[in-house]
Amino acid sequence: MTKRFLELLRRGWRKPPLVIARWLGRQARAEWDQVRAPARARALTPERLLIALGGGSLDALWKRLAAAPFPAFTEPVTAKAYDKACPGDAGRILKAAGDALEGRVDLLGSGPVTLGRPVSWHRDFKSGHRWPVVMFRRIDVLDLGRDSDVKVPWELSRLQWLIPAGQAYLLTGDEKYAEAARAVIEDWAGANPLARGVNWACTMDVALRGITLVWLFRVFHHAAAWGGEGFRNDFLKLVYLHGDFTSRHLEWSDVNGNHLLADAAGLAVMGLFLGDGGAPRTWQAEGWRILADELPKQVFGDGVDFEGSCAYHRLVQELFLLPALYRLARGFEVPGDYARRLGKMAAFTAAYSRADGTSPLWGDADDGRALPFGPRDNDHRYLIALAGIAFDDADLLAMASGPAPEVLWMLGPEAAARIPERPRPAPSQAFADGGVAIMRHDDGKTGADHVFIDCGPVGFGGRGGHGHNDCLSFEAALLGRTLITDCGTFVYTADRQWRNDFRSTAFHNTPMVDAQEINRFVGPEYLWTLKDDAAPQVRHWQTTDAADVFVGAHGGYRRLVQPVTPVRAMMLDKLGHRLVIADRFEGSGEHAVRIPYHLALGVGIESRGRGIWKLRAGEIDFLLVSDGGDAWNVSLGEGWVSPSYGVKHPAQVLNFIHQGTLVPLSVALMPALGAPENPVKWLSETAAALNGPGDGPEGG
Repeated sequence: MTKRFLELLRRGWRKPPLVIARWLGRQARAEWDQVRAPARARALTPERLLIALGGGSLDALWKRLAAAPFPAFTEPVTAKAYDKACPGDAGRILKAAGDALEGRVDLLGSGPVTLGRPVSWHRDFKSGHRWPVVMFRRIDVLDLGRDSDVKVPWELSRLQWLIPAGQAYLLTGDEKYAEAARAVIEDWAGANPLARGVNWACTMDVALRGITLVWLFRVFHHAAAWGGEGFRNDFLKLVYLHGDFTSRHLEWSDVNGNHLLADAAGLAVMGLFLGDGGAPRTWQAEGWRILADELPKQVFGDGVDFEGSCAYHRLVQELFLLPALYRLARGFEVPGDYARRLGKMAAFTAAYSRADGTSPLWGDADDGRALPFGPRDNDHRYLIALAGIAFDDADLLAMASGPAPEVLWMLGPEAAARIPERPRPAPSQAFADGGVAIMRHDDGKTGADHVFIDCGPVGFGGRGGHGHNDCLSFEAALLGRTLITDCGTFVYTADRQWRNDFRSTAFHNTPMVDAQEINRFVGPEYLWTLKDDAAPQVRHWQTTDAADVFVGAHGGYRRLVQPVTPVRAMMLDKLGHRLVIADRFEGSGEHAVRIPYHLALGVGIESRGRGIWKLRAGEIDFLLVSDGGDAWNVSLGEGWVSPSYGVKHPAQVLNFIHQGTLVPLSVALMPALGAPENPVKWLSETAAALNGPGDGPEGG
């Protein structure tokens, strides 16, 4: 709690008095609200709940809520029909539903864990730490002296692991799934009194849990296990208290991020669900107002989320999209500007999604979702179809691809059937506002090339947030095989050293000068904060049918006693499936420079002579070629890749190291089959030509 206060003090001491007074007022109200919370919960009797929701009787209210439109498919569907729309997915659902019935979860890299009965809702089952059931503002969720991870009870209490049980109920009609869902909800409510305990300590998680509860109602409302008056009253009271709590504890900040968006999305969804009554109407209006106001602030005009992360781009897109779909279902307006910005977000998703459905490990990733219906993976392509269908965008829909479950469970079987069998590949393009360049080539025969380059702001309005020290870093796939990868995230508070390592410059494919970070860390305990040092420049971008060319630079090392500006030029030769990376340095003096190339998991490497290595990816051999003369030493080291939160695997890193006056280095990746007879000479000639464009700060 002390560190959080010091961070707020550091950020806020220069703010205007009115801003500080507003913040202090919110803190005072939040303190009073948590004290009064038990009394508010007791006062919400069945009679007062009906009045608050505009219901004449509980039965009439239940039927009205069940009959109202909802923006997700919650109708029974036969296993045969489902298998036709989503081949093989029914088996996944039934297995996951079986796990839910057994109280078995696999969250945040935990591996399968059986929760037991009753569930220990306040415990991090990975470390064993348990948080006390006290007023939520008295809980220190960021105690870095422990190895506990508060995300474990938060993720567990989002109740999203019950979604497969709901899907299985719609596929089979078996009452056991309704009974199990009811038992879990009753257990959670009994163990988590309003505003007490760790599961009320983050409003974002309260709001996301509220969204899950609303969906579970839509699935199970007519089930026999959900038919008792006592449970129905308790369930609606639980949803109402979630909406009320969210409205009282919105996560405002001087720079708002996905937490406030989740709060607002939860308010909008719970308000639209509960419908009549003054409070729900206020919630849905306020939630929508916040979303509409934050969309142009948090999402650049080119559609890139300002947090600098593919995973958070997905989460934010879901948080903006779900309430919009709900509004449309209920007959409310969604302004054209809002829909167009969501379309831009989907177009960026189409650009960064590789042909096999995987996404770059750019920035943070913690598996966060709004309402997950498919497997927990990093395939984001369903968002392209959802936006294309919802907003009648033919261009987006033409690029939609990938598995259909997320689309079916949101928009129904007919929508899932609209995903094209042969989607149109997204083109190579630069996203100037977000600072991302994506090189793509897919001839439909030999496998797709895909290069993701980051040359954008540090993230979160210059704060850092979920962005990493990755300026000029890249991921590269040739012939459909990922060869060079980002390292991912691994963990947040459970281990601050690992947290800072994975977001450090050394864990990215970008030059590191004098062992300094591109953007300085504020301190090892500030896990989501970086100094805004990089000042990136895209100096040149050009795309043609034959090749894509990018030239970028950043000023993160201009603060050195002898300033240095790294300049990276990259070219994708589309006809030869060859990628060239040419690094040079503007500056003088002697420096220590390290340029790492982190090999993707499963990629083997062996030396083939001076300046040439063979990479083995699946059944295809590639060459990694370097041209730096005698000035660069090369070593093969050990690194780490985290494909999802809480999971890390050892991987190999090829390090190019130089000490002395600044000299350039060029590296190329290419298929071994069809490579030039002298690949080093080819690289030298190509890099010399590549370093021609974009010498000025404005470029082409």
